Amino acid sequence: MLASMGQFQLLQDSSKELQPFPHIQEFVFKRNNSIRLNSFHETCSDCLRFYYITDGKFDWVIGGESYSLYPNDIAIVLPGQQLYADKGYLDIGSLYWINIKMNGKDNDNRNLLGKWSNITVMEINAMRKILFFSNIPVISKMNEAGSIFSSLRDEIFGQEIGFVTRVNQLLDELFIRVTRKLSKQNISQRDFPQSFLRLEEALRKNLSHHWSVEEMAAMVGLGITAFSDRVKSFTGFSPMNYLINIRISEAIRLLKKPDGNVTDIALDTGFYSSQHFSTTFKKLTGYTPSQFRKNNLSKN
Repeated sequence: MLASMGQFQLLQDSSKELQPFPHIQEFVFKRNNSIRLNSFHETCSDCLRFYYITDGKFDWVIGGESYSLYPNDIAIVLPGQQLYADKGYLDIGSLYWINIKMNGKDNDNRNLLGKWSNITVMEINAMRKILFFSNIPVISKMNEAGSIFSSLRDEIFGQEIGFVTRVNQLLDELFIRVTRKLSKQNISQRDFPQSFLRLEEALRKNLSHHWSVEEMAAMVGLGITAFSDRVKSFTGFSPMNYLINIRISEAIRLLKKPDGNVTDIALDTGFYSSQHFSTTFKKLTGYTPSQFRKNNLSKN
């Protein structure tokens, strides 16, 4: 364990301080006072990694893209993503980093964090989408992360009563604050039309899923309010009404085919029941699904 000049390096396999936290694979604070050639090689990990800069400027490549990090910036390196410096060495400066073991990279059926977290499953799924689909690995000026890392250090080394609960609470706080920042950062700079097209493609591929506004917003890395405003401005519809239009357009395509059970079409396009499907379809088209199919087949 590094201990000079306030530095430390805790590793799960060799540091007793991390034994109560099997989900923390590494926790480090490093002061780099000189350039050491070949000191920062390409790395890839199954963990989710957070790097918080306290001093200096670091030029890194994350997931194939170049970024410059400054004091109070935080970098999020996803499981399987590569991290390295083109220069091959770690810049002069100070930084924290923590590696968190994940339960799965991108799977709706798995808890992203684990039993140690008190974040609800629904919220974790929304956070998962924000983390894995926002394509924003660096958050600028996230000063509050510095307090979280400092408190983590104090709790892990101090080990006062309740420290295990407190450390896990701080990790939850880090996840919440990071995903909230990701949902808001640089909204004006994002190419929303392209993000929206990718979202629509994802919706059409899995229409049977009962999408929520929270899930759709997370897919493009926006908060619910900002997402709803953007969709309304872009399409003229609320997110849920736009989704219904997509469902109906797909149902129309399927009903034009002579085969295919109406109930199956209803469920495949995300309606709760054939009655719900029939009521919505008639409201938007003026026909029941059966009437529409009969008229269309007779014309053909």
